Amino acid sequence: MRLTVLGSNAGSPSPGNPASGYLVVSSEDAAVWVDAGPGTFMKLGALMDPADLSAVVLSHTHVDHCADVLALFAYLAYGLRESTDPIIVFAPQGTRDHVSAFVRADADHALHRVLEFVEVDPGDEVQVSDLAMTFGEAVHPVPALGVRFEDASTSLTYSGETGPGGDLIELATGSDVLLCEASIQGLRDDDTYAYHLTAFEAAEIASTAAVGELILTHIPFSLDTQLSIDQASSAFVGPPISYAAPDTTFSWE
Repeated sequence: MRLTVLGSNAGSPSPGNPASGYLVVSSEDAAVWVDAGPGTFMKLGALMDPADLSAVVLSHTHVDHCADVLALFAYLAYGLRESTDPIIVFAPQGTRDHVSAFVRADADHALHRVLEFVEVDPGDEVQVSDLAMTFGEAVHPVPALGVRFEDASTSLTYSGETGPGGDLIELATGSDVLLCEASIQGLRDDDTYAYHLTAFEAAEIASTAAVGELILTHIPFSLDTQLSIDQASSAFVGPPISYAAPDTTFSWE
């Protein structure tokens, strides 16, 4: 399995780093675009023809995780594309209506000819080629999911955006890799935002779930990334923690 970071900035793109988006490629070359934050479509297009995607996964419908699915729609609907089969978009309940409303898509709109929204719930399992995907509940103000990917070589869990709780520990248990949001620095107190994790909490989850490797992501550009890594390192029993820097590819066999 390979994971390429298209963007990892929290909240919005910043110079040099798009918002959240990743390309997961299985050992048999199934290619899944995971989250479509602003700026990530251009990064994806530099790596492959987006028309060749096996599927798309959206963790939730906040702009910094889904806006570029509209760029994919336009590319497929109005660009040069041989296939007439729609690309499946796995996403939480309500996503189809949410995206359709933005482009004012009625039942006959081109959106529905090129993208097939398949809405999934926590606990659902789907298969795309050799890549198995299991979804879990994320704790966020809108319907949101984490997802575990497994092929013959690797298990990778992605937190999406989440606060403490939900299904993340169960979803990640025994994973080779946890790609986990770490939006907040310092220790949680009564004033800490409930719908994101601190770097320390991300590491605690990784340790409790006995994952092999931890990659931190969704760190705001205003924060010192190294400080987040240092804070997480105090709570993670495992190899050195990585940061999901844009344009980085992680590979596991």
